[in-house]
Amino acid sequence: MKLKQLVVSIENSPGRLYQVAAALGEAGINLRALNLVDTGEFGQLRLLVSDIAKARRILMQLQLPAFVNEVVAFLIPDVPKSLANILGPLTDAGVFVTSMYSFIGVAGEDKAVMIFRFTDNDKAIEILQKIGVTILDEKAFGILEGGGA
Repeated sequence: MKLKQLVVSIENSPGRLYQVAAALGEAGINLRALNLVDTGEFGQLRLLVSDIAKARRILMQLQLPAFVNEVVAFLIPDVPKSLANILGPLTDAGVFVTSMYSFIGVAGEDKAVMIFRFTDNDKAIEILQKIGVTILDEKAFGILEGGGA
């Protein structure tokens, strides 16, 4: 139930994100979720993609080293306090967030998709399952089985 995520440092320069998005798109790779954080001269780009192995090869050709780590994606109700209600049991169990990003569903849906990297992803999954959270797998994101890495 863990997903493989690409993490890439890209120069904070005009057109660099376009270069990455265009190269991946031309290779037929769908961007399933992404987050870009400005860290000064570089940005840290986190990506869920349809084919992680192929995407990593393309990024290496662009001389953009990319590493793979694991994240947990799940659904929560798109209402006030939902996130706090989920983070509470995790915090109580000593599981903390190292990074996260999210997006809400399309109009008319009442769920938000949360993508987290925890200090202990396996323990987080166990707790999330116990409290009835719907955890998303590769199929939910249209990612090749096994992440392809």
